[in-house]
Amino acid sequence: MKSMKQSTDGKCHGFSDAFYGTATVGERGQIVIPAEARGDMDMNPGDKLIIMRHPIHKGLMLFKIDAMRSFLDDFAENLDRLESNKGEGDTE
Repeated sequence: MKSMKQSTDGKCHGFSDAFYGTATVGERGQIVIPAEARGDMDMNPGDKLIIMRHPIHKGLMLFKIDAMRSFLDDFAENLDRLESNKGEGDTE
């Protein structure tokens, strides 16, 4: 259901690439993640997901645990790099 196709490098390059369609909440609170989204995100039965409330807007965000761990590792690495360069070109 995405309105834009992926580029030849396989990465999404537009806001509309983030949309996969809709899901309906069932009586027991369950939703079905669209097949295209599961395929693109390499989600498989048994994968653990982190479910977070969006910090500003009324909505939820889903992340595979390994993807979140990778993001946090990259984030921490960049923080360490920035702290080690503190004072070089900083303006306060």
